[in-house]
Amino acid sequence: MEAIRLQRVSEQIREELTELIEYEMSDPRVEGITVTDVHISPDGRKARVMVALSSSEGRLEAMEALEHARAYLRTQVAHRLSLHRTPDLQFEMDAVVDPAHLNKIMKRIRKGRPKD
Repeated sequence: MEAIRLQRVSEQIREELTELIEYEMSDPRVEGITVTDVHISPDGRKARVMVALSSSEGRLEAMEALEHARAYLRTQVAHRLSLHRTPDLQFEMDAVVDPAHLNKIMKRIRKGRPKD
């Protein structure tokens, strides 16, 4: 696929997965999961879905829930988007967004900032 098409398809898949996970899945283990990014392989067969949790606890259970729902999510994406080939979804934790670590960094920044 072309690079521009890959970007468009990645964004569409990200939007659909966000809607499916946040609003349509009834599994309580997926609460607080945010789809941050989707990377599609150049041949369009695989998609790495980067997810982040709003809390640091429950990561393992959330990832297990997503792995359990992978076929359902892929089927729903296939029905909603008209793609020649729907990529296989592989879920990974986004290392960039860690709420607990981010809060610690923000506190350190606020403490070190001189007051006006």
